[in-house]
Parts: sequence; C-alpha cells; structure tokens
Amino acid sequence: MNSSIEKTTTGTRNRAARSLRGRLLAGLSIAAAICGTSGMAMAQQAPPPAPPPADMNAMPMMAPTTPVMTPAIAGPLSYPLVPLTLNLGPLGEKVYVDGALTGLVFWQNHASRIGSDSDSRGDLSNAELFVQKTDGFFQYFIQAGMYSLPALGTPYVNSHQTTELTYGWVPQGFLKLAPTDSLSVEIGKLPTLIGDEYTFTFENMNIFRGLLWNQEPAVQRGVQVNYTAGPLAFALSLNDGFYSNRYNWITGSAAWTIDMANTVSLVGGGNVGHTDYSTSATPFLQNNGSIFNVIYTHTDGPVTISPYFQYTSVGADQALGILHDASTTGFAILGNYAFDDNFKVAARVEYIDSSGKGATLATSTNLLYGPGSNAFSFTITPTYQLGIFYLRGEVGYVSAGSSTSGFTFGPKGGDSTQTRFALEGGVLF
Repeated sequence: MNSSIEKTTTGTRNRAARSLRGRLLAGLSIAAAICGTSGMAMAQQAPPPAPPPADMNAMPMMAPTTPVMTPAIAGPLSYPLVPLTLNLGPLGEKVYVDGALTGLVFWQNHASRIGSDSDSRGDLSNAELFVQKTDGFFQYFIQAGMYSLPALGTPYVNSHQTTELTYGWVPQGFLKLAPTDSLSVEIGKLPTLIGDEYTFTFENMNIFRGLLWNQEPAVQRGVQVNYTAGPLAFALSLNDGFYSNRYNWITGSAAWTIDMANTVSLVGGGNVGHTDYSTSATPFLQNNGSIFNVIYTHTDGPVTISPYFQYTSVGADQALGILHDASTTGFAILGNYAFDDNFKVAARVEYIDSSGKGATLATSTNLLYGPGSNAFSFTITPTYQLGIFYLRGEVGYVSAGSSTSGFTFGPKGGDSTQTRFALEGGVLF
C-alpha cells in the first residue's frame, strides 16, 4: 500500500489535483470518498540478497531456517522457525505454506467521519495464506486473503472494503524465473521497490504505516529484473505505478551491503507517460509523479535503526488538470530494540513538507493536508511474541502544520492533530 488522502472520483481532474493527500496506498477510498495508497524497514521489495543481521544474537528467536522470503518482515515480528513444507510433484519439489491471521482494535480522536472512519474500531487486519516455491529455475509466490492497510493521518477503511477496493483477494502473486543464482526475472503483482515500510501490518515495525508511506506505491503489476554481484544488488522494473493498469512507470533500486551490519539503498521511479484517471488504489497526483529514496539500515546486536530520506514530485500538466508543480520532502527514522527473544519495542519519527501552493486554492496542487502543508508524526510499538502468537500495542501521533481547513482531521477536516491508541494480535503460522 499514505499516498496522501485523496478522493478518488474518476470525474473532475481539477478536484483530484486539489484533493486531500493522494493515497492511503492501502489506497483506500470509501465507497464514496477517500483513499490512500501504500506503500514500505528495508526497501519494500529489497532486491536479493537481503542484508544479513550483524550477528546471530541479532536474529529473532524464530528466524526461519528455510528460504521463505516473501512477504518480507522487517521485525520485530517473525515467522515460525519451520514453515509447513509440502513435497509436490514427481520431483518432490518443496512448496512452503505460511499465513497470518490477525486482528486489531484502536481508538482515535478527531475522526474524520468519512466512510467507515470512527472514534473506535475493531477489525480483521490480516487473514492471508502465502504459498511459494523458492528454488530451481521456476519459482513462484501467491498471497491470498483479506487485509486492511491502516496508515497514520488517514481515515481507516475496514478489511473487506480495502480488499475489494484496492488489490483484490490475491494482492500479490508472481512467477520468478531464476536461470542463475545472481539473475532472476519476476512477472505479476509485485511488492514495490519504493520506500522503507512494507504493505501489510505484520511485516512492519509498527501497526500503522507512516506519513512517508502514504506517498508511496505498494503493489505494482509488471515485470522486474534482479541482479546481484557480490555485495551489490540491483533491480529494474516496468510496472503500472500506483496500480493503475497503465504500464508507464519505471522503478529501480541499487543496494550495497557494506558489511554484516550496514546496508544502504538508492531507490527511485516515476511515470514516463501520463495517466488521466484515478481509482481507490490509484491516487491521481502521485501516480503522475516520481519518487526517490535513500535508505540506510544498521543492525548492532539487539538494535536495528533505519533512517531514510524521500522526495516526490508532480509536474504541472494542463492536459491533466494539474495547474501547479508540487513536491514533498520527507525524513523518517525507524528503530527496534530487542530486550529479549520475546519482547521488543519499535519506534518511528517522521517529518514531511510539501509545496504546491498557487495563487488560489483552485490553482494549487495538494499532496498532503492542503497545498504547502507539513506534518510530523511519532509512533511507539511494544511487541510480545511467543511462538506463533503475538500481541502488540501502539501509540501514534500526527500534527499537521500550515494546513488548509477541510483537509486535516475531525468531522469537518479542521483539527490539526490526531492521536491513535491501538492493539493488534494474532498468529503467524
């Protein structure tokens, strides 16, 4: 999957160009209004190989011993030590089966009253099954089920609506052809290369994704080539951007594993054409723009820290009804500390600033909480996992500055802050 909140009415482009933040990648929109899109701690689909931990003590107790790599998990949660393994076919090919069954409850102030958003909610955040083959020339991954895509600063859309309005009941699935250990090609519904937070709740350090994630794509249909050379890993993809079904986006990444503790990645992409419509999963403005990340990850014993920088831009386009250039510049720090094998605490701090303010609101371009607005967020998430079971709590806070009334929080969009308290629990099997 917060490509800022944006009404995804396919109708008037001018209104889409001014609409509230372009996406909860979870892209959510209501049956009548708002959406978000998504977006990614290590780049969402880091090109192989994934950077190793600093030492064995840094690995969670349940780190998998099998090559089950998707969906990726940034921690503090982890998959079971040994996933269900099926030996299929005349050659006894190994197929791994995993899953996530999780639910969440939360309370928030200044609810928007848009769609299904409310002061408090309980919902199923994941009911998904993952099936994958990870060796040989012919490999594949299939993810099926229901999910929600909660993000800070955007109205919550329940899991059934999210599934129906965004990526469907098979949100990710692709074929992978691997002629060598260093070269592979993936075709299908792929996790994006963009960003430092993943799409689904259990994959991330925090329950709710952050403000930078709200500007990013999450799932992209297309083809991706991966190549590794020693400590360097590269990926290049032709895809449909923010799930637009128009194959006019090119994204790429370059990752350098400096040593066992440090990795740095450069990631970027953009629309090389133009797309004149939007959907619940496709924010109009962000899908006609470009995005760039610099991501650094450091692991030292029980500590993981990942600061990253993000820049996005949308150019003026009279034909599309985008009357003013706009951009966002953001910085975030994500971190996790493991007190022991079971108890960990994660935190995230973010700041994002936007441009796009024209002579009038009608000629401006809004990517956040009004043209030229900015926002700050802080999130802390203590987590306890025992075997396949986990429970975690969360406090998240968002403050919008230089905002435009009607584009922030509360029933009338006039409140400048929002606080959420959440619990999520379930099983990863």
